[in-house]
Amino acid sequence: MSNNDADRPPMPGAAGEKPPAPQYEVYFGRQPVLDRDGILCAFEMVPRVIDLRDPRDPRENQDKPGRPGAALAKAFAAQPVRAALTGHRGWLDVTREILFDDGLLLLRPDRVMFELPCDLECDPALIARLVQLHGRRFRFLLDHVTEPDDSFAKLLPYVEAVKIDLHGIAPDMLPKLAGVMKAAGKLLVAMGVESLEDFERARALGFDRFQGYFFAQSHAGARRVSAPRHALLSLLQLLASDPTVAQLETELKLNPILVMHIMRLANSTSFGIGHKVTTLREAINATGTDRLQRWTQLLLYADGRKVSLEDDPLLQLAATRARFLEIAAMRLPKARIAEQEAAFLAGVFSCVDAVFGGPIDETIDLLSIARPIRAAIVNREGSLGQLLNVMEALERGDWARLDAACAPLAPFAPSEAAAIALTAAEWAGMADRDAESQGLERIED
Repeated sequence: MSNNDADRPPMPGAAGEKPPAPQYEVYFGRQPVLDRDGILCAFEMVPRVIDLRDPRDPRENQDKPGRPGAALAKAFAAQPVRAALTGHRGWLDVTREILFDDGLLLLRPDRVMFELPCDLECDPALIARLVQLHGRRFRFLLDHVTEPDDSFAKLLPYVEAVKIDLHGIAPDMLPKLAGVMKAAGKLLVAMGVESLEDFERARALGFDRFQGYFFAQSHAGARRVSAPRHALLSLLQLLASDPTVAQLETELKLNPILVMHIMRLANSTSFGIGHKVTTLREAINATGTDRLQRWTQLLLYADGRKVSLEDDPLLQLAATRARFLEIAAMRLPKARIAEQEAAFLAGVFSCVDAVFGGPIDETIDLLSIARPIRAAIVNREGSLGQLLNVMEALERGDWARLDAACAPLAPFAPSEAAAIALTAAEWAGMADRDAESQGLERIED
């Protein structure tokens, strides 16, 4: 028998042995869930689970039976997803196969709500599984309801919330179903809320949660912004001109809501100054004008009700887009230097019509935005325009649209885009965390 190590078969787990190839690739789209006041209260994490096993090799599938539920649970529990939830609960779409996988038991019940498809086969085995999971304190939501059919009736006793498709249900049935569900003590979730009219109609019917992008649409000034329109325009134009500390301080003092947020940001752990600042000038000097300019641009989206930054859906959307474009543009070999430098601002200003109202091209023209940024936002030209399409597909969880948007950017892959989006979401959500939150700080004259 040879004593030569090279002659010995490799031991399981030995150094140099390749780990087994993953059976599944899992990534997520992230969609905001708002409460009746328009404040972020949860995120739906829309999963894409891709089977990587070779269908031409029957031995692989026989020897290694698939466990998409375990793969989904592992991906959902991973640090990037936890960080992207920014302290909010995650709503997770599941299938029957996934429900029966004990990998779900590794998740924290207080951090997840399972969304059940309304066409789920409802037999005694499924009911027993729901009861078992409910006993472990997991909670369920019935997803995408358009009519109360037999499956709906069987699943209803086991769910805490019912999500109704505003545009898929018959108009005369909506108020009746909403009334019955409220009387039954169910949390009502409106999906497909894409306009202010949708939001107001569902709110009047007693809905508790809202999904859709109505908050990012132009509502002709309906949003309670942090300053008058002319003041925001003046500040934006100043920021575009590389202002001095004194100029920035003078302009910001005209907007107390922005000052409040900037003071909180400067005192937050995310800025890492190490000591408390008490004046606006000190905050500007301590953080640096470049970094402060970035956050001031984002704070133009701040809600006039002094909502915390991590709970403001529009600001989170703009900040996540901005950071996503910045990171992704650096990964694209074909992106020009000018596009890489403009990437953050392209993300920031892609939502600017929600603040000012009116067509976005008119608002962009008022701000004298640089050509690559305008072309990306208005016409979706260049690498930045393509990346905006990628980000919007991720926001919607539209996988076909994501594949199509990534195709011209190859080798930039959908999975890479999804990973960058989670990183960007974490960055956006941590800005206000652990900050001083005792109201408006003192500003010296």
